[in-house]
Amino acid sequence: MPQFQYKGRNSRGDLISGVVEAPSIDSVAAQLSNSNIVPIDILEKTSQANVLTDIWIKLNTRRPSLTELIMFSRQMYSLMRAGIPIIRAMTGIIDATKNHILANAFREIRADLESGRELSAGMARHPKIFTPLYISMIRVGEGTGMLDESFSRISHYLELEKDTRERVKSALRYPAMVMVAMAVALTIINIFVIPSFATVFERANAQLPIFTRILLGTSNFFVDYWPFMLVALIVLFVSVTTYVGTEQGRYVWGKYKLRLPLIGDILLRATLGRFSRAFSMSLSAGVPLVQALTVVAMAVDNDYVGGHILNMRNGIERGESLTRTAAATNMFTPLVLQMLSVGEETGRVDEMMEEVAGFYEREVDYDVKNLSATIEPVMIVMIGGLVLVLALGVFLPMWDLANVRR
Repeated sequence: MPQFQYKGRNSRGDLISGVVEAPSIDSVAAQLSNSNIVPIDILEKTSQANVLTDIWIKLNTRRPSLTELIMFSRQMYSLMRAGIPIIRAMTGIIDATKNHILANAFREIRADLESGRELSAGMARHPKIFTPLYISMIRVGEGTGMLDESFSRISHYLELEKDTRERVKSALRYPAMVMVAMAVALTIINIFVIPSFATVFERANAQLPIFTRILLGTSNFFVDYWPFMLVALIVLFVSVTTYVGTEQGRYVWGKYKLRLPLIGDILLRATLGRFSRAFSMSLSAGVPLVQALTVVAMAVDNDYVGGHILNMRNGIERGESLTRTAAATNMFTPLVLQMLSVGEETGRVDEMMEEVAGFYEREVDYDVKNLSATIEPVMIVMIGGLVLVLALGVFLPMWDLANVRR
């Protein structure tokens, strides 16, 4: 248990100080108040060993993954369902959590609960772990007295989200590996292989074919300027990463990655499926329509699509229908708009949005399965063209030299 150094004044106004063991600062303040001591300053006592331990933990700790949040949600649902008090449930989960960042967040949330705050308020202090959608669902569960059901719905939603992300990643993994392999092969050939042939061609003093001259020019450029090219790539990578980290950069990247060849449509459908699933879950849990659109806009992980969702919210606030505002975004198919219209007419928008989510998820699954069949011919053509240029550039002059010697 951590130790805390405190300074305070007793009932006679004398300044006193000391060290106590407690799970949190709030617990120390409560202990001092029970002893008729007014706390002035409370600091956690750290030794050099503790500092080194903290540094080691930070260096070897990763951010909480989606799988860990799913496990936390499942555990909380089971514990709440069993009637275990929430503070006791959090204590048990803290002891079983291996991720230090997540465990520290749970400890702070438990301290907030002990001081009388709500669970949603404690989670809101950790926005890098809990999304606005997660916090909103917990807040609704607290208000309706169905916190266990909120955790159940969140875990189900996160499982579907994880499944969609894994499918999209698996679809992109193959072309990414092929492109990286081609880039590495080109670099090795231009820096090490072609220069060895260049010495042979120079001794012949013969007219070289156009493909050979292209290869030699490219190789010379790589050999002479590869340090500058490496620095340029690093600067470009840092610049793009920094720009994408800004608000405008996230919006621009969110817009253009949906227009990438072959995979842009898959990313768009996956994002719209994520929006539909989250929107349906929020409405079925009792979150007001405008608030649901607000939190879902921040949960789709795409600022460009999130901006359109916020425009839908603004249109609804002006009195327009959900179907009309959705049509104005130009992101939904006519079939989806018809389903939204039926949902508005029957008062079952949440059920219709769940159907929309299923529609998009089935399309993503179908496109992902066919993506390899679509990309493979393109990759074969690119690799074949590379091999053809290398073969013509290297072997044509060698054949010419052989004929001259005859």
